[in-house]
Amino acid sequence: MANRLGDLRLKHGQKLRFAIVGGANTALDFVLLFALTALGLDKIPANYVSTSVALVFSFFVNKSFTFRSKDGNARKQFVLFLVITLFGLWVLQPLVILGIDQLFVGSAWSETVVLFVAKLLATIVSLVWNYLLYSKLVFKK
Repeated sequence: MANRLGDLRLKHGQKLRFAIVGGANTALDFVLLFALTALGLDKIPANYVSTSVALVFSFFVNKSFTFRSKDGNARKQFVLFLVITLFGLWVLQPLVILGIDQLFVGSAWSETVVLFVAKLLATIVSLVWNYLLYSKLVFKK
């Protein structure tokens, strides 16, 4: 039984670490997004700001903790990380947010609830995108 748990941990440890870091990034992103929109900033610019802050945190924590990448050119890794992440955050997420927003135009749901659902779905899309490309391109072994 102990060997089986060890095998699972080895096989899925990176995914678990990615999920932990993703949870912290998501919390940071959501808190900033809702704080900025509460202060009157439009949802799309607020999303750009919140995701930018989370992005910087994410690179350093994913490099050292998730993927345990000590080798490789850090500058090259950061550029790849930046391109992949920004596409996910600034192209995929706004498309999902705007798409969900359009689906609920005229509904009885409040803008806050619609934004929460849209941001949650947008986050899931970008997390899958990020993990696949980080593990294959940025922090590959």
